[in-house]
Amino acid sequence: MATNMETGKYGEDLVADLLKKAGWTIIVRNWRCSDGELDLVAHDDGAVVAVEVKTRRGTNFGTPVEAVTRAKAARLRRLLMRWIRENDVHAREVRVDVVGVFIGSTGQPVIQHIRNAC
Repeated sequence: MATNMETGKYGEDLVADLLKKAGWTIIVRNWRCSDGELDLVAHDDGAVVAVEVKTRRGTNFGTPVEAVTRAKAARLRRLLMRWIRENDVHAREVRVDVVGVFIGSTGQPVIQHIRNAC
């Protein structure tokens, strides 16, 4: 049985690989500051995107994307704006996406990508 950290890392690795295959550029992973963490920051066709990855092996606490509340999404947006300021990045679009990874009993991941989550 994988730990929560191992499950989370698996989901982040999976999503990062899928985004790269879709033509995105991963700029940074697991950026941290005193206010929180961004799982992934990426470029998607001129947009700078914070990608919050939620990975779950069960639905006892809801689906992975349901774990990102409005308050959490707003915090992610504030974190992304801080990252942009600190790195002097300019973009024509800034957004926060949420990607849910559900790993059921078959072990096959089911992925749900929500663009512009906030």
